[in-house]
Amino acid sequence: MRAVSALVALATVISSVSAAGPYQGFNYGNELAPGVGKKQADWEKEFRLAQALPGAPGNGFTSARLFTSIQMGSASDPIEAIPAAIATKTSLLLTLWISGGNFLNELQAVKTAAAKYGDKLAPYIAGISVGSEDLYRISKVGMENPNAGPGVEPSKIAGYIRQVREAIKDTPLKSAPIGHVDTWTAWVDGSNRAVIDACDWIGMDAYPYWQNTSGSNAIENSKALFEEAVANTKAAVGSKDVWITETGFPISGIPWGQAKPGPVNAKSYWDQVGCPRFGKTSIWWFSLQYTPKNADDQDWGVVSNAGKLNYDISCKKDAAVSSAAPSSTPASSTPSRPSSTTAAGSGGGSGTGSGSGSSTVGTSGPVSSATTTVINSNPGGGAGSSSSQLSGGVSSATSSASRSLGTGPSASVSVPGSGSNSTAAPSGTPTPSIVPGSAGVRAISGSIGAAFAAVIIAVLAT
Repeated sequence: MRAVSALVALATVISSVSAAGPYQGFNYGNELAPGVGKKQADWEKEFRLAQALPGAPGNGFTSARLFTSIQMGSASDPIEAIPAAIATKTSLLLTLWISGGNFLNELQAVKTAAAKYGDKLAPYIAGISVGSEDLYRISKVGMENPNAGPGVEPSKIAGYIRQVREAIKDTPLKSAPIGHVDTWTAWVDGSNRAVIDACDWIGMDAYPYWQNTSGSNAIENSKALFEEAVANTKAAVGSKDVWITETGFPISGIPWGQAKPGPVNAKSYWDQVGCPRFGKTSIWWFSLQYTPKNADDQDWGVVSNAGKLNYDISCKKDAAVSSAAPSSTPASSTPSRPSSTTAAGSGGGSGTGSGSGSSTVGTSGPVSSATTTVINSNPGGGAGSSSSQLSGGVSSATSSASRSLGTGPSASVSVPGSGSNSTAAPSGTPTPSIVPGSAGVRAISGSIGAAFAAVIIAVLAT
């Protein structure tokens, strides 16, 4: 009898730690193509692709950050990434897109998901983000940008967080930690303190690539710029946990300042910023795949639209930088820098990619460049804005001018409630030929191992 009880206890432990952090994953958009939302099967393909990446560091990429909880094309139906996450054992950082007056629909989607999926979903919730970069969009520079879209005041975000807590308190999601995602420059602005106080955790978006306003943003300085962003954010938020919710480096596209897109520099950034954190800090990279829309954008994808790695993602043990020499020269396929600097954005997610793809995940060179325009009314692309991530002497000043312009390559306008995403990608996400059944649970292997050992000892003792 004791043995049976011990085994039941083990099963409970396994269930309860299925989404145990630290989390490691990618940002995901919700469109296959403009106006075409991803279905459950599409989400499953992407999640399995991420789990099967060769050479993946840490515990593998078994988490997904979303930018809306609403299934595209519906008013408030839960996004189909949720059943896909359950099927693939992928943890989710859910997001309620709150700018533009769509909060109540997003909240209804979360409540419906809690009722529909219940205990099956709860173990896979990494957290719930109430909003994404809404604070930067009410900054002086954000409001001056005609394409930035609406933001939300700190007091209102704090109120929304309280409403989410109340809505889930009697559901299987009651233990989900709730936070907010914004640019690091928004977090160091003292006028946003109400949001910090309301959060269980802080989501920080930071892109040294865009920080060309003071000093050099060349790849050689990326690590220092990123560490400064983390340090300033932690100093501003006190004891709150800081999660890295967006960062990355483009593999092709238009250079910005001294930052030059390319697979060599993207790999260098991965090694300098990602490798020291993978498996140790909750982090969602931007992005798994990315399909630029016009000539002003960069390609931020780790995986090409053909399903191949754009660069080696393995991490050398105890190595902080890439063995490949960073490049200050843009790739030959990179177009010249545009004269306009208004393409700023936030929100987000990566697209899924196009083409038939290969049957396995391999390594490829850079893909051609292209880009997106930023119109951020609804869930849009994450990744970076030409005016965002401003560097320099950062303090807890209350001046709104110190806030950044946001971080995302773009968001296409759609009818509120559709849950559309800016970084639409053509259909045809490749599926790797080998999808390890254990890939989705690698993140919990350590916890399960310890629990299993304890339970087995108890069984043998009987």
